[in-house]
Amino acid sequence: MVATADILGALELEAVGPNRYRATNAEMGHGVVFGGQLLGQALVAAAAGHDGKRPKTVHTVFARGASPEAPVELTVDPVHAGRAFASSTVTISQGDRVCTRSLVLLTAEEPDLIRHAAPAPPLAAPGHAEADGTWQVAVVGDVDLADPDAVGPPELDVWTRFDGAPGDPLLDQALVAFATDGFLIGTAMRPHAGVGQAQAHRTLSTGVITHTLTFHEPVAAGEWLLLRHSSPYAGRGRSYGRADIFSSAGDLVASFVQDAMIRPMGEPGAGRL
Repeated sequence: MVATADILGALELEAVGPNRYRATNAEMGHGVVFGGQLLGQALVAAAAGHDGKRPKTVHTVFARGASPEAPVELTVDPVHAGRAFASSTVTISQGDRVCTRSLVLLTAEEPDLIRHAAPAPPLAAPGHAEADGTWQVAVVGDVDLADPDAVGPPELDVWTRFDGAPGDPLLDQALVAFATDGFLIGTAMRPHAGVGQAQAHRTLSTGVITHTLTFHEPVAAGEWLLLRHSSPYAGRGRSYGRADIFSSAGDLVASFVQDAMIRPMGEPGAGRL
């Protein structure tokens, strides 16, 4: 389990120059920095100085893995700032190694002209959960993504909440972004016997290539949110997945898509994105 406070600590950016920041990493027990952390950090960096606007969409290309042993460095390059929209690119690196580059769009609030939204599935949120100050996850149906013999459809419903989230709108978005990175590769593996997340970085080389997250409504990271994942395609060493995020009240609050790499560890170049 990951402490919410540790994730929030990684979202505290230290200014080291004009449009430049440094940040620590949340401990996830992996050999690389969790991609969701980099998504959240990019949102926080891009939003700096844009009062009255909130992140709308972040599109990220994952070029290289980041080491958890060293801090990450963020450089913001503003693209434009208008009354309704603003945008920036955010490059996250370690030394001279570029790890990710994100294009972040921010938006001001506007009234509805039209409105519709996909309905939430008829799934009840988990009951009372212990206040333990962690990122809490409840997989619907007790699906075990790590078990290579647990075969099922390329679909996965996951309830998630960050106990101890401070209720800050931007940090709520960053925490939700953190959660979006964790399950679509496993969702793509589900139909295939003998393939599971327990093999990742052991016999399988896996990693996110691109990730796009769009916020539709304000999100509350401290409350239960349902991430409804599906993977309509996997092949040629790649997987594609998408998901909608619903509040426990049934509101569609965000959506995301992801391209990833899934290939045998022994292939030439398998350890590289």
